[in-house]
Amino acid sequence: MPVELRKRKAPPPPPEPPAKKQAKVSKVAKAKEAVAKVKETVKPRGRPAKAAPAAAAVANGASAKPAANGKPEVGDLISLDGFGGEIETNDGIKTTLKALVEESRAGVVLFTYPKASTPGCTRQACAFRDSYTPLTAGGLAIYGLSTDSPKANTTFRDKQKLPYPLLCDPSAALIGAIGLKKAPKGTTRGVFVVDKAGKVLAAEAGGPEGTVSVVKKIVSELEEAGEEPLEKVEEKPAAEKPAEKAEEDEADVAEEDAPNGDAKAEEKDGEKKDE
Repeated sequence: MPVELRKRKAPPPPPEPPAKKQAKVSKVAKAKEAVAKVKETVKPRGRPAKAAPAAAAVANGASAKPAANGKPEVGDLISLDGFGGEIETNDGIKTTLKALVEESRAGVVLFTYPKASTPGCTRQACAFRDSYTPLTAGGLAIYGLSTDSPKANTTFRDKQKLPYPLLCDPSAALIGAIGLKKAPKGTTRGVFVVDKAGKVLAAEAGGPEGTVSVVKKIVSELEEAGEEPLEKVEEKPAAEKPAEKAEEDEADVAEEDAPNGDAKAEEKDGEKKDE
């Protein structure tokens, strides 16, 4: 009897190795990680660009302000908006340099003095008083400026019969803005002149008569330029001797440090010297 040979069943095909799939998955994961890193590095670079418009606005002067420590110089064109803050006249009226310039015909003269009713300051105020008509004939408006109180400046003005207002700047904001504030405190005697356009015509320290001479020179130059007809008024020339300059500087310090109670006595001494 013949023997039947049975065929063995073919073994099942081996499963596909998963290694290749894992490799594909790992490649995708790595690609995603790379994209995420690129996004992270791009974000910080984009942030400063958002602030660019604001920086451009400041660069164009839209909200720019004068430097706090910037001292105006002759020929500078200053922005009067907010310049020097708010001040007060001796009769209690709040105002600003911008308002004073707008009210004037040709500009503003500010002469600074350390302390009201003291000898050097009395000489200076009276020198501007005696030259008031020719100095203002061309349209310049004159003001005295100090850190004194309205009461002290009113007494000073009435006593010396000054034809111009005295400005009170207790915080020395305007005095500092025009570059005539002493460090750490105090006021340098000097003069500051600005025209209607905001152009600085004078900005310097000087003695009582010297500050008047600075303004006289400006008025003369404006007259020669034909910008404004000036009235011819006879007056006594005020000259300041160079030898007296050092003594005046020392006197300014003494006047500023003197208590209010000593001001009247010093004023009497100053009046005798003026006579």
